[in-house]
Amino acid sequence: MDIFVLVGGFTIVCLMGMPVAYALGIAAIAAALYGGIPLEAVMLKVAGGMSGFSLLAIPFFILTGAIMAVGGMAERLVNLAKVFVGFIRGGMALVNIVASTMFGCISGSSVADTAAVGSVMIPQMIKNGYPRLFAVNVTISGSLQPLLVPPSHNMIIYSIAAGGTISVAHLFMGGIIPALLLGLSLIILVLIIAYRNQFPRGEIVPLRQAAKMAVDAIWGMITIAIILGGILSGIFTPTESGAVACIYAFLVTMFVYRDVKWSEVPKLIARVVRTVGMVMIMIGFSIAFGYMMAIMRIPAKVTEFFVAISSDKYTFLLYVNVLLLLLGTFMDLAPMLLICTPIFLPVIKTFGIDPVHFGIIMILNLGIGLLTPPVGPTMVVGCAIGRVSMEAVSRSILIFYVPMLIVLALVTYIPQLSLWLPNLLLK
Repeated sequence: MDIFVLVGGFTIVCLMGMPVAYALGIAAIAAALYGGIPLEAVMLKVAGGMSGFSLLAIPFFILTGAIMAVGGMAERLVNLAKVFVGFIRGGMALVNIVASTMFGCISGSSVADTAAVGSVMIPQMIKNGYPRLFAVNVTISGSLQPLLVPPSHNMIIYSIAAGGTISVAHLFMGGIIPALLLGLSLIILVLIIAYRNQFPRGEIVPLRQAAKMAVDAIWGMITIAIILGGILSGIFTPTESGAVACIYAFLVTMFVYRDVKWSEVPKLIARVVRTVGMVMIMIGFSIAFGYMMAIMRIPAKVTEFFVAISSDKYTFLLYVNVLLLLLGTFMDLAPMLLICTPIFLPVIKTFGIDPVHFGIIMILNLGIGLLTPPVGPTMVVGCAIGRVSMEAVSRSILIFYVPMLIVLALVTYIPQLSLWLPNLLLK
């Protein structure tokens, strides 16, 4: 009965339209009251969950991405991508994917990537003769990559949900090869569609203009070097690299690019504070929710269940992938990480699965959920920019799920795709 109060209460409150963060808190409090656990213990877990030093990386990275997004970084990266792939048939679609890859190393967010790159690329693609739905599908599919590369704040959330026992730096490095593999698979699909439908070719960018675009974009590329280079060299922790990247992004935006007026800065900070506030509340309440799950031995019972139905870790991973793909269509990525990680962590230890490997699987899997109805926040943003309905996009995007699912299968069953780079660079 106590499990029903916790899990059933959470489900019922969510179905009533309550935000997930508050639903987690209400369910945890209700379960504590039912089980006779002092509310002070629950509140201490909430406060403790939001006070970790590593959590500072989240606001720093979110602010860095927001500054660079409004500061014209996305447009400059789009121009740089045109130099390399813009002249190929379907080149504008390839530019979209490449730009998403580069901007993802700054934003760390699928929604932010879609908003920034999509606002530049979707109108350009439509203007150059690409179908509106195709432009939206390419944009939102390409925006899955930022979830897998530094500074993905979802990797930080996964580490926190695991009790801080998993290195954020290892997660950052572990997602790079899967992200590149995903980008390559999308490029192959786009090339096939482009040649089949005879999409237009772009023009070769003149050398002088290409050099100017490269110089213009290099300031933003240094942000990527600060984040990756600082962590790999050991100079910065992920939190410190986020702080340095944030200061650098602000200086470049305000004094080099000058695309943002000083009067707009307070509004920008207010938006970031609102976003960070929602994330922190969700983390705090999820820690309390996880505390109640531990008291009720839910992770142990889940472990016993999976071990009972199969002793093969590959079969277990198949079950988990199917389950997460279904759940991801109804819930956002961050709350799913916070809820599912404490449940599955004991199970993966039983099966001998590396937690870094499992984290990349979860983030990629649940990231696909951002592109699926009925919730799909990334899909919602793309539809708004492209001025198309979710119903139309839901039908036309089906072919784009194929490379995503292939990459998910490869990442699931070839652990070295996620573990080789961390083991090589962060021994």
